Amino acid sequence: MAETIPATVFLVGAGPGDPDLLTIKAARLIGAADVIVHDGLVSDAILALAAPDADLISVAKQRSRHSMPQDAINALLVELAREGRKVVRLKGGDPFIFGRGGEEVDACRAAGVPVEVVPGISAAIGSAASAQLPLTHRAASSAVSFVAGQCKGLTAQDWSGLAGQGRTLVIYMGVATAADIADKLIADGVSPAIPVAVLENGTRADMRTLRTLLADLGDMVAREQVKSPALIVVGEVAAHALAQDSLQDYRDMLASVRPAPVEGRPFVSRAEDGQGFDSPNGKRVE
Repeated sequence: MAETIPATVFLVGAGPGDPDLLTIKAARLIGAADVIVHDGLVSDAILALAAPDADLISVAKQRSRHSMPQDAINALLVELAREGRKVVRLKGGDPFIFGRGGEEVDACRAAGVPVEVVPGISAAIGSAASAQLPLTHRAASSAVSFVAGQCKGLTAQDWSGLAGQGRTLVIYMGVATAADIADKLIADGVSPAIPVAVLENGTRADMRTLRTLLADLGDMVAREQVKSPALIVVGEVAAHALAQDSLQDYRDMLASVRPAPVEGRPFVSRAEDGQGFDSPNGKRVE
């Protein structure tokens, strides 16, 4: 019996949550996959685009608790591809922005499995756009830095060059360590009065845009009970964040528009009862 030729593994960026922000290629691959290995941050609305008979395998990662170690995820992708199945590794945001996509590419290459990367809108880009918060602005910022906010190694790094006048700092995975991040930035010389925005559930229907000053960041995260996924934006551009009442008006306007699906084009709409999503393939996700 001839050996099965490995199928290509597609590392697909799912964007920050809104299915309308998927690339055309990403939506096509999701709908054609035999198996989708997905992160916990991939929204139900996007998973609803999968074929009815596709296998959905969650490898969700949360702080200090992973359903599957990264080495096991790498091995799983290789195994599925060697079975000849159409594999989509679906990752929140962009696969190469804090998504460990580089490690998965390396693992596939080492195993002789073809791999292709399909970029997605990163959480920072999508969330900031939804909040009408410009990460760069001619009058406020000409540089942007993306950092991981988990505390490992935080005290050994000098963050003074990442935030301040003319610069924007975007912090991923910083909700649990927000107070420590603020203390560290201030200790490194960043002004306690610099504006900060927290973008929770970016691009999704329940998105919140919260603003304060750096000195109040930790207290505000606790006070407002901010939950992941959320980004912290530090810099003068944070003062440009869309006011919450204006954002709600915008959501209400979108909710009143329910365009009809076009044959052959993926479309997911929020269900009338708010309890789930309907998709073109009839699959419903609760």
